[in-house]
Amino acid sequence: MQCGGMGVMAGRQVIHMAPPADRVPQLMRNLLRWLAAGDAHPLIASSVFHYEFEFIHPFADGNGRIGRLWQSLILSRWNPLLGHIPVESLIFEHQPDYYQALRESTLQTDSAPFITFMLRMILAAVTHPAPQVGELLLAIAGEMRREALQAALGLHDRKSFRERYLEPALADGLLEMTIPDKPNSRLQKYRLTDKGRQWLAAAEKAY
Repeated sequence: MQCGGMGVMAGRQVIHMAPPADRVPQLMRNLLRWLAAGDAHPLIASSVFHYEFEFIHPFADGNGRIGRLWQSLILSRWNPLLGHIPVESLIFEHQPDYYQALRESTLQTDSAPFITFMLRMILAAVTHPAPQVGELLLAIAGEMRREALQAALGLHDRKSFRERYLEPALADGLLEMTIPDKPNSRLQKYRLTDKGRQWLAAAEKAY
């Protein structure tokens, strides 16, 4: 737990100073009780929890990562597909806007600006594939095995390929297995779905 004088920093700029350390345990208890008993929609609840966790800033380090992990957990318990949303990557790619949303919510004593920011990030994630998924869709030709797809992308780490490329594409319904009832079959191949072909056609038109 923090010892006092902690805060959210963007470089040398102070975005938010955390409450005194002696208030942290009670604030965290209240937040966890609110989450357990609340009836807010999970999209809202996860964003509120994320913001309030950053506001309380209970640890000396790692609060941002833990807050983002909590949001991913809350979303995935509501809908497992949302567990694939790369909250960490989205924040990294929009870090100035993230800090600005935190700052505005703190100045207004209202989590609404942060909720709006996070909902915008989540909407972008579910309506547009992650860059890695887009690369995978552009690389696939007909029906291809995992090894061929990895080779086409120049990737060597099987675990990373599955987690960052293949599984999100399957979860989004952009790819499908040729042997869906035997997902671990050595003969398994992957191909575009109608949705995947539509995305690919739109991407090719855009470029």
